[in-house]
Amino acid sequence: MALLEVSGLDAGYGDLQILEDVDLEVDEDEYVAIVGPNGAGKSTVMKSVFGLATYMGGRIAFDGEEIGELRPEAIIHRGLGYVPQDDNVFPSLSVEENLEMGAYILPEVPGDRLREVYDRFPILEARKTQTAGNLSGGQRQMLAMGRALMLDPALLMLDEPSAGLAPDLVEELFDRIDAVNDAGTAILMVEQNASEALRRCDRGYVLVQGRNRYVDTGESLLENEQVRQDFLGG
Repeated sequence: MALLEVSGLDAGYGDLQILEDVDLEVDEDEYVAIVGPNGAGKSTVMKSVFGLATYMGGRIAFDGEEIGELRPEAIIHRGLGYVPQDDNVFPSLSVEENLEMGAYILPEVPGDRLREVYDRFPILEARKTQTAGNLSGGQRQMLAMGRALMLDPALLMLDEPSAGLAPDLVEELFDRIDAVNDAGTAILMVEQNASEALRRCDRGYVLVQGRNRYVDTGESLLENEQVRQDFLGG
């Protein structure tokens, strides 16, 4: 049984339908990437899973339990972490206060989880008293990931983590995501840098106009001549 199972998903915003009959699975400890052209509905898939889009039909199940009609505050208790592309830190709070906010549903901040986040992202410990609004773009992304990891989710969903980052920071960020996955957290990532995402993931989905177009291993999609021509610049 897949950790996350999406089948026949119809979703959008209000009365506007974006996704039609979308299927997607993420197994335990798996690294899955969703790529495709702008406006394909990639982020809408992730927002649908986390209860932030309008669910119109189909099935969304996490760990065997249907969650398609649940609110985000209920979904987070099931073991999903979500890092949106924008506005993903509290800029006026310190780095450590941001991380503590990640554990807001718990009776107290788990010190062992805070220690693990600092071990995974040493720059955050070095900047723990600094306000998040003064961090670089890459550091803010690491902080947003660290905050989501404070609840030790079984699945971490990342929406365009490399967006807006300088090229020399992108590889470092992807290495950090690899390490999170290697430590046992499943990853579902929407990413504009399709070639890099497919190179690193176990399995990839190519979405076009709100529908599944291709699904295969990341390596096979990179080697698919039609995928390369249509979505990877040849």
